[in-house]
Formats: sequence, C-alpha cells, structure tokens
Amino acid sequence: MTQFVTKGDAPLTSVQLEKRAQKYIKRVWPDQAREKSIRTADGAFDAFMTSFSADHDVNVANNTFNWQLAEYRKATTRLEKYRLADGKPEQTIETPTGTFDEDGNEVMEVTVIPAIDPLEATVEQTTYDEDGSVTGTEDVPNPLIVADDEERAAAQAVIDVTPTEVKEF
Repeated sequence: MTQFVTKGDAPLTSVQLEKRAQKYIKRVWPDQAREKSIRTADGAFDAFMTSFSADHDVNVANNTFNWQLAEYRKATTRLEKYRLADGKPEQTIETPTGTFDEDGNEVMEVTVIPAIDPLEATVEQTTYDEDGSVTGTEDVPNPLIVADDEERAAAQAVIDVTPTEVKEF
C-alpha cells in the first residue's frame, strides 16, 4: 500500500507530491531492478506500477481534499472577524481562577475587551484635473471597508464551492 497522504494532513504542492511518489518508487524499485524487470519483460515492475498508480490516485485525491480543507479553514477564519463597517461591541470575559471566596463561590477574573467603533462609510478624497492640479474634494466609499467587504465576499465564495465532505471533516 503506497498511500502516504491522508485527509487532514498539511497539503503538499504538486511538485512535493510527485517528488515523494518518485522517492517511494525509487526506494522500492531501484533503477537497476527496474531496468532488469523491463528488459526481461517479467511484468513485475508493471504490476507494481499498476498498483502504485491506483494508490497514487488516492494520494492525489486526498491532497486535493487537504488543499480544500486549508482554504475552507482560512475562509471561515476570515468571516469570523468583525466587519469594519459594523465595528465590534465591548466584550466581558469571566475566567475561573481556581480559588474560592469565604462563601465557597469560585473567584472569577474579569477581562474587558473594549469596543471597536465602526469605520466611517465614506472618506474625503482630493480630486485633481488633467494637469495634476487640485480641483477640490469628494466623498468616496471608505477603501478599507470596500477591501474588507471584497475579502469577505471572496471568503464566502470559497465556502460556497467547498464540498460538503470537506466542511464536515
């Protein structure tokens, strides 16, 4: 069995996958043994390669799965971040300290994460004429919000095309 890529592994590039496959073939069938099998037409190397090819197809499929999984995880992580146009409310997190007060209640450590205000929807941008002279200003959509929304849309597109098997992994 020559399956060396399993689902959930770090994905390999196609070059890495091919090098690993070639290394395995060379280890099991050194050049001189390969040449002898081919020259004598005993079919041993051909039989090995037939078996190896089927297993290699599984390796390629698993590696594709791993790439999809990595991209899916990146996309979901991106969407978990707050939207710049919406900001983020203040959060209070209580963590048990492992100690108890005189009434037997566990003492909690309170951490407050401050709110993040939303960005302004538009920003003022200087306008120029054809000669490069300043002609005034105009309000344009905030480029940070535009970029954030584009990144979120790209992440959602990755999630939308990800196979169910990868999502459920």
